[in-house]
Amino acid sequence: MNPTIAHAELIATFKRAEADAAHKRGLIQAAANKGPKAIKAATETAAKAAKRRDSFAKKLGDLGVELKY
Repeated sequence: MNPTIAHAELIATFKRAEADAAHKRGLIQAAANKGPKAIKAATETAAKAAKRRDSFAKKLGDLGVELKY
């Protein structure tokens, strides 16, 4: 696979993970009215999404691609 195409695919995956992490952070606000268990579940889900985003960012950083998020 061409390195440029691989970078583009990884960047696209990162952008999807970034959007997912932002969406999951928003769910925490929605869960605030539903009680502590819902807040805890939403917070854990948001943390996992942020971890995935950071993992893709690290892979891109290792390839020399600098991201701002």
